Amino acid sequence: MSVMEGRTTSALLYLDGVHVSFDGFHAINNLSLTLEPGEMRAIIGPNGAGKTTMMDIITGKTKPDEGTVLFDGMTDLTRLDETQIAELGIGRKFQKPTVFESQTIEDNLLLALNVDHSVKGTLFWRGNRNESERIDRVLETIRLTDARNRLAGSLSHGQKQWLEIGMLLAQDPKLLLVDEPVAGMTDVETHQTAELLKKINKEKTVMVVEHDMTFVRQLGVKVTCLHEGTVLAEGTIDQVSSNERVIEVYLGR
Repeated sequence: MSVMEGRTTSALLYLDGVHVSFDGFHAINNLSLTLEPGEMRAIIGPNGAGKTTMMDIITGKTKPDEGTVLFDGMTDLTRLDETQIAELGIGRKFQKPTVFESQTIEDNLLLALNVDHSVKGTLFWRGNRNESERIDRVLETIRLTDARNRLAGSLSHGQKQWLEIGMLLAQDPKLLLVDEPVAGMTDVETHQTAELLKKINKEKTVMVVEHDMTFVRQLGVKVTCLHEGTVLAEGTIDQVSSNERVIEVYLGR
């Protein structure tokens, strides 16, 4: 059984003493991190710090060699596969947007919502009222209501990122893992993405991996800096960015 008797922690996501090595390289080394329900956390750190591997562990793509990974205080994620973890309510947005370019924005959201992932199955499926209301809400959240009938391929890079966040939201996850959402965005789009994630965070728990420190500052949330697969520093953006070790290994002088 992957569900434990009774809650062992109030955290929505609880990692403790997690290790992963690939061919003798310690990608994750004694990583411990907790995310409370309703929290948004920014994860920063140099390339190779273990940020992507950590996301892979949470989503079941990579199994840790040792350590505890609990979701919702009850469920041992290390015993589940990627599909089971997604069904629990953990959604991940990768760095590069993968929208269906030749479909409309609305149909992209339908594809995300619909369990029958065949395009044919989706295009002839017009959902019930509950689902169309959900799509309306998502369109409003990602500010693409007026563009719902446009082809996704015609969107700007920033809008594609928002659509993909919307595709995640359509599945109604409890926890969103978002990987470098503002890479390649304009300053205006970056600011709008911070506002979007803050809005989503009113209802969802969010973990954001990002290199753009201006954006991290706009989020105004607790920051965890990873280095060599472990937590180097944690706190407000000011605390973390004034930490000597963080400056040394990541931010530079």
